[in-house]
This record gives sequence, C-alpha cells and structure tokens, in this order.
Amino acid sequence: MKGGSRVVIEPHRHDGVFVAKGKEDALVTKNLAIGESVYGEKRVSVQNEDGTKVEYRIWNPFRSKLAAAILGGVDNIWITPGSKVLYLGAASGTTVSHVSDIVGPNGVVYAVEFSHRSGRDLVNMAKKRTNVIPIIEDARHPAKYRMLVSMVDVIFSDVAQPDQARILALNASYFLKIGGHFVISIKANCIDSTVPAEAVFAQEVKKLQADQFKPSEQVTLEPFERDHACVVGGYRMPKKQKVPAS
Repeated sequence: MKGGSRVVIEPHRHDGVFVAKGKEDALVTKNLAIGESVYGEKRVSVQNEDGTKVEYRIWNPFRSKLAAAILGGVDNIWITPGSKVLYLGAASGTTVSHVSDIVGPNGVVYAVEFSHRSGRDLVNMAKKRTNVIPIIEDARHPAKYRMLVSMVDVIFSDVAQPDQARILALNASYFLKIGGHFVISIKANCIDSTVPAEAVFAQEVKKLQADQFKPSEQVTLEPFERDHACVVGGYRMPKKQKVPAS
C-alpha cells in the first residue's frame, strides 16, 4: 500500500479507527508517534487541504486479535478517543500501539505483560507514546500493580491461559468501573483442546456471567485466527429502572 493521492482515508464506524481506500482497502489508525513504525507495519501519509499531513498506520488483522474482531463485524469495541483502557496480555505492544492511537492524547492504556522479553519491546514502544503505561507483572495478581492503575472504562484481555475468565474477573473487581465494558479474546485450545471450540466459548461465557459480566456479542476471528472468539459486553450493568404504570 503506497501513500500519496491514490489513498483515501475514511472513518470506520468504530470511532478512532479508519479505512484506507486504495487498490486494496486496509484498516488503519492515526499514528500518535508520527514517523514511527512499531512492528514493521506500513504507514500512509495523507495531506489535508490546509497542507498539513496526517500519518496513518496499517493495522494487520493477522497480527492483532482486536483488528480481526473489527473485520469480523463486532458491533462495539468500547475503546474510543479519550478512553482509559486496561490491556491484559500486552505482549510486545503490537495491538497496544493501535489502541494507543485510538484513545489518543486524552486517553490512557495500562498495558500489563508478564514476559520480561516481550516487556522490553513494550517499554521501548511506550517511550514514544506517553499515553501507554507499561506494567511488567502477572495479570493473575492485580494487587501487585493496583497503585499504578486508575479505574478504567474498558478491559481488553488477550491472556492465553486456561483461567483467562478468572483473570479478567479479578482485574475487573479492582479496576473496571461499574457499567464499564470488557473485550476478551478466547483461545479455545488453550482452555480445553478435547472439545469443540464452540463448546469452550459457551462455557467461558457462562463463567463470565457468573462473575457479573454481561456478554452482549461474540464473533469468531476466522480467517485470521483459528478457534478464537472475541466476546464483548458490560460489567455490573446498572439494572434498568422499571417505570411505574401511571
């Protein structure tokens, strides 16, 4: 995908996400750290009518479960400009960098990663992005980083662990505001490889419901990821008030 006059940038229906329309359409985010690529992704510059340039980064759905969910047609990712996001399983920061682009200078991404090796890349990426706070800790022990994280609007969880629903619930109990939202990427064969993926997803959704989550949608991440689903919903949603009959 080459930049220049042949590419037209259009807003995607998810606020803060865009589509670069050229020979092939691509999902893009507006680069918060202009001139910087994070994982070798291509960048596209577009000149505005007033002569200023805006740079966008191509968001590869084969490298990012969130991009795969967006292309899979998820209705709402709840991550928008200005959001506070807790990202569990940040790895070296590929998707975190795009979330950083979306939430922009008024948002913040608390990025938790257990592996020191991936964490090094994450920390380096965060040096160029002041809205990313890298936390090299185990997401199973949120008490260890509770001094670093404020209440958040959304938790995005991509922790390939058998107890991933419990890890999400634990972090939500500390950091997710009442009526906040969650996005979890569920990897079926890491939970139970002996049963069909659909059965694993159903069982994980039940666990989430037991922990005060209210799943509202589920999309599979095919063709980008096999046996993965993304589940989205609300947390401790306020009960709707019944209007008394007059």
